[in-house]
Amino acid sequence: MNYELIAHSFETYFNTKPKFIVRAPGRVNLIGEHTDYNDGFVLPMAIDREVCIAFSPRADDKVRLFSLDLQTDSVFNIHSLTSSHDWGQYPKGVANQLLKAGYDLKGFNGIITGNIPQGAGLSSSAAVELATAKAFSVVSNFEWNAVKMAKISQQAENEWVGVNSGIMDQMASAVCKAGFALFLDCRSLEIQHIPLPKDISIVVLDTSTRRGLVDSAYNERRNQCEEAARWFEVKALRDVSAKEVGDWKVESGLSEVVMKRARHVITENERVLEAIDVMKNGNAKRLGELFNQSHESLRADFEVTNDALNMIVACAREQDSCYGARMTGAGFGGCAVALVDAEKSSAFVKAVETTYQHKSGLEANIYVCKASEGASQVL
Repeated sequence: MNYELIAHSFETYFNTKPKFIVRAPGRVNLIGEHTDYNDGFVLPMAIDREVCIAFSPRADDKVRLFSLDLQTDSVFNIHSLTSSHDWGQYPKGVANQLLKAGYDLKGFNGIITGNIPQGAGLSSSAAVELATAKAFSVVSNFEWNAVKMAKISQQAENEWVGVNSGIMDQMASAVCKAGFALFLDCRSLEIQHIPLPKDISIVVLDTSTRRGLVDSAYNERRNQCEEAARWFEVKALRDVSAKEVGDWKVESGLSEVVMKRARHVITENERVLEAIDVMKNGNAKRLGELFNQSHESLRADFEVTNDALNMIVACAREQDSCYGARMTGAGFGGCAVALVDAEKSSAFVKAVETTYQHKSGLEANIYVCKASEGASQVL
Protein backbone atom coordinates (compact mmCIF):
# COMPACT_ATOMS: atom_id res chain seq x y z
CA MET A 1 0.00 0.00 0.00
CA ASN A 2 1.34 3.43 -0.94
CA TYR A 3 0.89 5.45 2.27
CA GLU A 4 2.31 8.63 0.70
CA LEU A 5 -0.37 8.49 -1.98
CA ILE A 6 -3.09 8.03 0.67
CA ALA A 7 -1.69 10.99 2.65
CA HIS A 8 -1.72 13.06 -0.55
CA SER A 9 -5.35 12.07 -1.20
CA PHE A 10 -6.26 13.19 2.31
CA GLU A 11 -4.53 16.52 1.76
CA THR A 12 -6.36 17.01 -1.55
CA TYR A 13 -9.75 16.22 0.00
CA PHE A 14 -9.42 17.98 3.38
CA ASN A 15 -6.86 20.67 2.42
CA THR A 16 -4.48 19.68 5.22
CA LYS A 17 -2.05 16.85 5.92
CA PRO A 18 -3.31 13.82 7.89
CA LYS A 19 -2.00 13.47 11.41
CA PHE A 20 -2.21 9.67 11.53
CA ILE A 21 -2.38 6.60 9.26
CA VAL A 22 -3.50 3.13 10.39
CA ARG A 23 -3.96 -0.14 8.49
CA ALA A 24 -5.49 -3.57 9.04
CA PRO A 25 -4.96 -6.65 6.85
CA GLY A 26 -7.24 -9.10 5.12
CA ARG A 27 -6.68 -12.79 5.73
CA VAL A 28 -6.62 -16.14 4.03
CA ASN A 29 -7.55 -19.25 5.98
CA LEU A 30 -4.87 -21.88 5.42
CA ILE A 31 -6.90 -24.74 6.90
CA GLY A 32 -9.87 -25.16 9.25
CA GLU A 33 -12.99 -24.39 7.24
CA HIS A 34 -16.50 -24.25 8.80
CA THR A 35 -14.95 -25.25 12.13
CA ASP A 36 -15.17 -21.80 13.74
CA TYR A 37 -18.90 -21.88 14.54
CA ASN A 38 -18.46 -25.42 15.87
CA ASP A 39 -16.08 -24.20 18.62
CA GLY A 40 -13.21 -25.71 16.64
CA PHE A 41 -9.74 -24.82 15.40
CA VAL A 42 -8.66 -22.56 12.52
CA LEU A 43 -5.33 -21.54 11.01
CA PRO A 44 -5.61 -18.21 9.16
CA MET A 45 -2.83 -15.91 8.00
CA ALA A 46 -3.00 -12.15 7.60
CA ILE A 47 -2.07 -11.21 4.02
CA ASP A 48 -0.20 -8.25 2.59
CA ARG A 49 -3.41 -6.68 1.32
CA GLU A 50 -5.08 -4.24 3.66
CA VAL A 51 -7.48 -1.44 4.45
CA CYS A 52 -5.87 1.87 5.32
CA ILE A 53 -7.23 5.03 6.95
CA ALA A 54 -5.45 8.41 6.91
CA PHE A 55 -7.08 10.76 9.42
CA SER A 56 -6.94 13.78 11.70
CA PRO A 57 -8.93 14.53 14.86
CA ARG A 58 -11.98 16.79 14.87
CA ALA A 59 -13.10 19.05 17.70
CA ASP A 60 -16.61 17.53 17.71
CA ASP A 61 -18.13 14.04 17.78
CA LYS A 62 -18.56 13.74 14.01
CA VAL A 63 -16.80 11.19 11.80
CA ARG A 64 -16.37 12.02 8.14
CA LEU A 65 -14.88 9.17 6.11
CA PHE A 66 -14.33 9.42 2.37
CA SER A 67 -13.86 6.15 0.45
CA LEU A 68 -11.26 6.53 -2.29
CA ASP A 69 -12.39 3.25 -3.86
CA LEU A 70 -16.12 4.04 -3.95
CA GLN A 71 -15.77 7.84 -4.27
CA THR A 72 -18.46 8.34 -1.63
CA ASP A 73 -18.34 9.51 1.94
CA SER A 74 -19.95 8.36 5.17
CA VAL A 75 -20.71 11.07 7.71
CA PHE A 76 -22.14 10.32 11.15
CA ASN A 77 -22.35 11.63 14.69
CA ILE A 78 -20.86 9.20 17.18
CA HIS A 79 -23.61 9.82 19.74
CA SER A 80 -26.58 9.70 17.36
CA LEU A 81 -25.89 6.69 15.14
CA THR A 82 -28.48 5.55 12.63
CA SER A 83 -28.46 2.49 10.43
CA SER A 84 -27.83 2.68 6.68
CA HIS A 85 -27.41 0.22 3.83
CA ASP A 86 -23.95 1.09 2.57
CA TRP A 87 -20.29 0.58 3.42
CA GLY A 88 -20.64 3.11 6.25
CA GLN A 89 -22.43 0.43 8.27
CA TYR A 90 -19.07 -1.07 9.24
CA PRO A 91 -17.46 2.04 10.81
CA LYS A 92 -20.81 2.92 12.46
CA GLY A 93 -21.10 -0.58 13.89
CA VAL A 94 -17.62 -0.37 15.38
CA ALA A 95 -18.38 3.05 16.90
CA ASN A 96 -21.61 1.67 18.38
CA GLN A 97 -19.87 -1.31 20.00
CA LEU A 98 -17.01 0.80 21.34
CA LEU A 99 -19.56 3.14 22.97
CA LYS A 100 -21.41 0.15 24.46
CA ALA A 101 -18.08 -1.09 25.86
CA GLY A 102 -17.62 2.25 27.64
CA TYR A 103 -15.03 3.97 25.45
CA ASP A 104 -15.07 7.77 25.19
CA LEU A 105 -14.80 8.36 21.44
CA LYS A 106 -13.58 11.44 19.57
CA GLY A 107 -14.49 12.39 15.99
CA PHE A 108 -12.15 12.49 13.01
CA ASN A 109 -11.88 13.25 9.31
CA GLY A 110 -10.53 10.34 7.30
CA ILE A 111 -9.76 8.86 3.90
CA ILE A 112 -10.26 5.09 3.65
CA THR A 113 -8.97 2.82 0.92
CA GLY A 114 -7.99 -0.82 0.46
CA ASN A 115 -6.55 -3.36 -1.95
CA ILE A 116 -8.33 -6.48 -0.66
CA PRO A 117 -10.52 -8.00 -3.39
CA GLN A 118 -14.14 -7.63 -2.25
CA GLY A 119 -16.39 -10.67 -2.11
CA ALA A 120 -13.46 -13.06 -2.55
CA GLY A 121 -13.57 -14.41 1.02
CA LEU A 122 -10.42 -12.54 2.12
CA SER A 123 -12.17 -10.57 4.88
CA SER A 124 -12.22 -7.04 3.55
CA SER A 125 -15.05 -6.28 6.00
CA ALA A 126 -13.04 -7.38 9.06
CA ALA A 127 -10.14 -5.23 7.84
CA VAL A 128 -12.46 -2.19 7.63
CA GLU A 129 -13.68 -2.90 11.17
CA LEU A 130 -10.20 -3.28 12.67
CA ALA A 131 -8.81 -0.26 10.82
CA THR A 132 -11.75 1.78 12.16
CA ALA A 133 -11.21 0.50 15.70
CA LYS A 134 -7.50 1.34 15.42
CA ALA A 135 -8.31 4.86 14.20
CA PHE A 136 -10.67 5.39 17.12
CA SER A 137 -8.04 4.12 19.59
CA VAL A 138 -5.46 6.58 18.24
CA VAL A 139 -7.71 9.64 18.02
CA SER A 140 -9.51 8.91 21.31
CA ASN A 141 -6.28 7.95 23.08
CA PHE A 142 -7.34 4.61 24.56
CA GLU A 143 -5.10 1.57 24.96
CA TRP A 144 -5.13 -0.90 22.07
CA ASN A 145 -6.07 -4.43 23.13
CA ALA A 146 -6.00 -6.53 19.96
CA VAL A 147 -8.14 -9.43 21.22
CA LYS A 148 -10.72 -7.09 22.76
CA MET A 149 -10.90 -5.02 19.56
CA ALA A 150 -11.39 -8.22 17.52
CA LYS A 151 -14.35 -9.18 19.74
CA ILE A 152 -15.84 -5.67 19.47
CA SER A 153 -15.46 -5.74 15.68
CA GLN A 154 -17.13 -9.15 15.48
CA GLN A 155 -20.02 -7.87 17.60
CA ALA A 156 -20.33 -4.89 15.25
CA GLU A 157 -20.65 -7.23 12.28
CA ASN A 158 -23.09 -9.53 14.08
CA GLU A 159 -25.32 -6.97 15.78
CA TRP A 160 -25.12 -3.81 13.66
CA VAL A 161 -24.37 -5.07 10.14
CA GLY A 162 -26.39 -8.26 10.70
CA VAL A 163 -23.86 -10.80 9.40
CA ASN A 164 -23.54 -13.82 11.67
CA SER A 165 -19.77 -14.29 11.31
CA GLY A 166 -17.43 -16.18 13.63
CA ILE A 167 -14.44 -14.60 15.38
CA MET A 168 -11.71 -15.88 13.03
CA ASP A 169 -11.64 -13.00 10.53
CA GLN A 170 -11.39 -10.24 13.13
CA MET A 171 -8.82 -12.12 15.23
CA ALA A 172 -6.61 -12.67 12.19
CA SER A 173 -6.81 -9.00 11.21
CA ALA A 174 -6.09 -7.90 14.79
CA VAL A 175 -3.42 -10.20 16.21
CA CYS A 176 -1.41 -11.87 13.42
CA LYS A 177 2.39 -11.53 13.29
CA ALA A 178 4.44 -11.03 10.13
CA GLY A 179 5.89 -14.34 8.93
CA PHE A 180 3.49 -16.48 10.98
CA ALA A 181 0.11 -18.13 10.64
CA LEU A 182 -2.32 -17.87 13.57
CA PHE A 183 -3.62 -20.96 15.35
CA LEU A 184 -6.90 -20.00 17.00
CA ASP A 185 -9.03 -22.10 19.32
CA CYS A 186 -12.46 -20.62 18.60
CA ARG A 187 -13.82 -21.72 21.99
CA SER A 188 -11.15 -20.43 24.36
CA LEU A 189 -9.65 -17.82 21.96
CA GLU A 190 -6.24 -19.25 22.86
CA ILE A 191 -3.76 -18.35 20.13
CA GLN A 192 -0.36 -19.52 18.93
CA HIS A 193 1.79 -17.95 16.24
CA ILE A 194 2.89 -20.79 13.95
CA PRO A 195 5.93 -20.38 11.67
CA LEU A 196 5.41 -20.98 7.96
CA PRO A 197 7.65 -23.59 6.31
CA LYS A 198 10.76 -22.05 4.74
CA ASP A 199 10.98 -21.57 0.98
CA ILE A 200 7.24 -21.80 0.35
CA SER A 201 4.76 -19.24 -0.94
CA ILE A 202 1.11 -18.99 0.00
CA VAL A 203 -0.78 -18.28 -3.22
CA VAL A 204 -4.41 -17.12 -3.26
CA LEU A 205 -6.35 -18.20 -6.35
CA ASP A 206 -9.46 -16.08 -6.97
CA THR A 207 -11.82 -17.98 -9.27
CA SER A 208 -13.67 -14.76 -10.26
CA THR A 209 -16.89 -16.45 -9.13
CA ARG A 210 -18.78 -15.05 -6.16
CA ARG A 211 -20.91 -16.69 -3.54
CA GLY A 212 -24.19 -15.01 -4.48
CA LEU A 213 -27.32 -15.94 -2.53
CA VAL A 214 -25.96 -18.74 -0.35
CA ASP A 215 -27.04 -17.53 3.09
CA SER A 216 -29.65 -20.27 3.23
CA ALA A 217 -27.07 -22.97 2.38
CA TYR A 218 -24.69 -21.59 5.03
CA ASN A 219 -27.43 -21.48 7.67
CA GLU A 220 -28.56 -24.98 6.68
CA ARG A 221 -25.07 -26.32 7.36
CA ARG A 222 -24.88 -24.54 10.70
CA ASN A 223 -28.21 -26.12 11.64
CA GLN A 224 -27.02 -29.56 10.50
CA CYS A 225 -23.87 -29.22 12.62
CA GLU A 226 -25.99 -28.27 15.63
CA GLU A 227 -28.28 -31.24 14.98
CA ALA A 228 -25.26 -33.57 14.93
CA ALA A 229 -23.91 -32.07 18.17
CA ARG A 230 -27.27 -32.70 19.87
CA TRP A 231 -27.25 -36.30 18.61
CA PHE A 232 -23.73 -36.80 20.04
CA GLU A 233 -24.92 -35.04 23.24
CA VAL A 234 -22.10 -32.50 23.22
CA LYS A 235 -21.95 -28.70 23.23
CA ALA A 236 -20.32 -28.59 19.77
CA LEU A 237 -18.76 -30.93 17.20
CA ARG A 238 -15.37 -29.88 18.50
CA ASP A 239 -16.04 -32.38 21.33
CA VAL A 240 -16.48 -35.44 19.05
CA SER A 241 -13.66 -37.74 17.87
CA ALA A 242 -13.20 -39.26 14.42
CA LYS A 243 -13.65 -42.72 15.95
CA GLU A 244 -17.14 -41.79 17.15
CA VAL A 245 -18.04 -40.71 13.63
CA GLY A 246 -16.64 -43.97 12.30
CA ASP A 247 -18.98 -45.91 14.60
CA TRP A 248 -22.08 -44.26 13.07
CA LYS A 249 -24.65 -46.63 11.53
CA VAL A 250 -27.38 -45.84 8.97
CA GLU A 251 -30.07 -46.97 11.40
CA SER A 252 -28.76 -44.72 14.20
CA GLY A 253 -31.41 -42.02 13.73
CA LEU A 254 -28.99 -39.41 12.37
CA SER A 255 -29.28 -38.88 8.62
CA GLU A 256 -26.37 -39.63 6.32
CA VAL A 257 -26.25 -36.00 5.13
CA VAL A 258 -25.95 -34.66 8.69
CA MET A 259 -23.29 -37.25 9.49
CA LYS A 260 -21.30 -36.16 6.42
CA ARG A 261 -21.40 -32.57 7.66
CA ALA A 262 -20.23 -33.69 11.09
CA ARG A 263 -17.47 -35.86 9.61
CA HIS A 264 -16.04 -32.89 7.73
CA VAL A 265 -15.92 -30.67 10.83
CA ILE A 266 -14.45 -33.37 13.06
CA THR A 267 -11.75 -34.48 10.60
CA GLU A 268 -10.98 -30.86 9.70
CA ASN A 269 -10.25 -30.07 13.34
CA GLU A 270 -7.81 -33.00 13.38
CA ARG A 271 -6.18 -31.70 10.20
CA VAL A 272 -5.65 -28.26 11.78
CA LEU A 273 -3.95 -29.79 14.82
CA GLU A 274 -1.71 -31.91 12.61
CA ALA A 275 -0.96 -28.89 10.41
CA ILE A 276 0.47 -27.06 13.43
CA ASP A 277 2.91 -29.90 14.12
CA VAL A 278 4.04 -30.28 10.51
CA MET A 279 4.52 -26.51 10.14
CA LYS A 280 6.67 -26.40 13.28
CA ASN A 281 8.74 -29.19 11.70
CA GLY A 282 8.88 -27.37 8.36
CA ASN A 283 7.21 -30.27 6.56
CA ALA A 284 5.70 -28.59 3.49
CA LYS A 285 4.98 -31.93 1.78
CA ARG A 286 2.68 -33.14 4.55
CA LEU A 287 1.06 -29.72 4.92
CA GLY A 288 0.19 -29.86 1.22
CA GLU A 289 -1.38 -33.30 1.69
CA LEU A 290 -3.54 -31.87 4.48
CA PHE A 291 -4.64 -29.04 2.16
CA ASN A 292 -5.70 -31.65 -0.42
CA GLN A 293 -7.57 -33.75 2.16
CA SER A 294 -9.36 -30.65 3.42
CA HIS A 295 -10.58 -29.76 -0.08
CA GLU A 296 -11.88 -33.28 -0.72
CA SER A 297 -13.75 -33.19 2.59
CA LEU A 298 -15.27 -29.80 1.75
CA ARG A 299 -16.26 -31.07 -1.70
CA ALA A 300 -17.68 -34.49 -0.78
CA ASP A 301 -18.83 -34.21 2.85
CA PHE A 302 -19.63 -30.52 3.39
CA GLU A 303 -20.57 -29.86 -0.24
CA VAL A 304 -19.59 -26.19 -0.37
CA THR A 305 -17.28 -26.14 -3.41
CA ASN A 306 -18.42 -25.22 -6.91
CA ASP A 307 -17.13 -26.17 -10.39
CA ALA A 308 -14.79 -23.19 -10.54
CA LEU A 309 -13.22 -23.96 -7.15
CA ASN A 310 -12.73 -27.63 -8.02
CA MET A 311 -11.27 -26.63 -11.38
CA ILE A 312 -8.78 -24.09 -10.06
CA VAL A 313 -7.66 -26.49 -7.31
CA ALA A 314 -7.09 -29.17 -9.98
CA CYS A 315 -5.14 -26.68 -12.12
CA ALA A 316 -2.93 -25.83 -9.13
CA ARG A 317 -2.27 -29.46 -8.24
CA GLU A 318 -1.17 -30.22 -11.81
CA GLN A 319 1.91 -28.05 -11.26
CA ASP A 320 5.02 -29.81 -9.95
CA SER A 321 5.76 -26.78 -7.77
CA CYS A 322 2.46 -27.16 -5.84
CA TYR A 323 2.46 -29.12 -2.57
CA GLY A 324 -1.32 -28.90 -2.19
CA ALA A 325 -4.38 -26.70 -2.74
CA ARG A 326 -7.85 -26.26 -1.29
CA MET A 327 -10.83 -23.95 -1.37
CA THR A 328 -10.77 -21.33 1.36
CA GLY A 329 -13.59 -19.30 2.92
CA ALA A 330 -17.28 -20.12 3.10
CA GLY A 331 -17.31 -21.73 -0.36
CA PHE A 332 -19.71 -21.76 -3.33
CA GLY A 333 -17.21 -19.49 -5.14
CA GLY A 334 -14.46 -17.09 -4.17
CA CYS A 335 -10.92 -18.30 -3.57
CA ALA A 336 -8.67 -21.29 -3.20
CA VAL A 337 -5.26 -21.30 -1.52
CA ALA A 338 -2.17 -23.19 -2.67
CA LEU A 339 1.14 -24.08 -1.02
CA VAL A 340 3.88 -23.55 -3.60
CA ASP A 341 7.67 -23.78 -3.91
CA ALA A 342 8.70 -20.13 -3.51
CA GLU A 343 11.37 -20.24 -6.23
CA LYS A 344 8.79 -21.43 -8.76
CA SER A 345 5.85 -19.25 -7.71
CA SER A 346 6.00 -16.94 -10.76
CA ALA A 347 5.87 -19.88 -13.18
CA PHE A 348 3.10 -21.43 -11.08
CA VAL A 349 0.98 -18.27 -11.34
CA LYS A 350 1.35 -18.08 -15.14
CA ALA A 351 0.59 -21.78 -15.62
CA VAL A 352 -2.54 -21.73 -13.45
CA GLU A 353 -3.83 -18.52 -15.05
CA THR A 354 -3.47 -20.04 -18.52
CA THR A 355 -4.87 -23.48 -17.69
CA TYR A 356 -7.81 -22.17 -15.68
CA GLN A 357 -8.83 -19.69 -18.39
CA HIS A 358 -8.61 -22.44 -21.03
CA LYS A 359 -10.77 -24.84 -18.99
CA SER A 360 -13.30 -22.43 -17.47
CA GLY A 361 -13.39 -19.42 -19.78
CA LEU A 362 -12.83 -17.27 -16.66
CA GLU A 363 -9.87 -15.12 -15.72
CA ALA A 364 -8.32 -15.97 -12.37
CA ASN A 365 -6.83 -13.26 -10.16
CA ILE A 366 -3.83 -14.79 -8.42
CA TYR A 367 -1.91 -13.27 -5.50
CA VAL A 368 1.36 -14.50 -4.04
CA CYS A 369 0.91 -13.47 -0.41
CA LYS A 370 3.21 -12.70 2.49
CA ALA A 371 2.14 -13.28 6.09
CA SER A 372 1.65 -9.78 7.46
CA GLU A 373 1.23 -7.98 10.77
CA GLY A 374 -2.16 -7.39 12.39
CA ALA A 375 -3.73 -3.93 12.70
CA SER A 376 -1.12 -1.24 13.31
CA GLN A 377 -0.33 2.48 13.13
CA VAL A 378 2.02 3.54 10.33
CA LEU A 379 2.02 7.32 10.96
